[in-house]
Amino acid sequence: MTSILVLAASGKTGRRIVPRLQAAGHSVKAASRSSEVRFDWTDRSTWSGALSGTTAVYLVVPDEPVAVDDFVQQAVAAGVTRFVALSGRGVDIYKVPGMHAAEEAVRASGVEWTILRANNFAQNFDEDLWLAPLQEGELALPIKDERDPFVDLEDVADVAAAVLTEDGHAGRVYELSGPRALDFGEAVDLVAKATGRTIRFVSQSSEEYVAGQVARGVPAEAAQFLDMIMGVLRDGHIAAVTDGVRQVLGREPRSFESYVERTAATGVWG
Repeated sequence: MTSILVLAASGKTGRRIVPRLQAAGHSVKAASRSSEVRFDWTDRSTWSGALSGTTAVYLVVPDEPVAVDDFVQQAVAAGVTRFVALSGRGVDIYKVPGMHAAEEAVRASGVEWTILRANNFAQNFDEDLWLAPLQEGELALPIKDERDPFVDLEDVADVAAAVLTEDGHAGRVYELSGPRALDFGEAVDLVAKATGRTIRFVSQSSEEYVAGQVARGVPAEAAQFLDMIMGVLRDGHIAAVTDGVRQVLGREPRSFESYVERTAATGVWG
């Protein structure tokens, strides 16, 4: 039996995609450094076991440089005939290293490929990047009133599962956004209203932001990378709402308001 290999299976998208594929009756290899199926970009000895018997790969590449070209070539040699690569909107302009390398590698693979370019995830507000600041009552970022149609990870997972298992998506680049663009002040206000707490958004300069991240213990290089990512927002390249979710699923994407309502009910924001 052939399997679908899901890389970064314990990550934000992977842990949502795996159960969807399993529920639909597909054989899935959930791979990561800590999974039963072990996969480590820096340990090539883990590649062949993960790829054995697979015909499709959900490809997530870390920010730091990895040998994605070599992996894709090995995957094709092992019998993989379809790649679905997670990327980000604006990567074609900013050439974000990991995502750009993944896009280039699958395009050159000689087999079916589809690229998913997503907006910032709504779940960034509760799963890592912006959770602690919201819990503390203040989210400070190096942007002003630029807008982002945040995409719900549940929609990204639905799209990825469909594209991995359906025909008709080869050679397509789907840009995935939510149904409405908000600025961060509006987004934070929605979180505050849903929790009954006082939470504010603060606009910072890039220099203030990087210094603040370093003070939180983030390495300087990583803080500068985060600021560069926010530059995609500052320049307005991802502000427009897209129809990628509708193209694949035939329905509208979930709203940010529905995400906030669901998430506030968990108590994660305090």
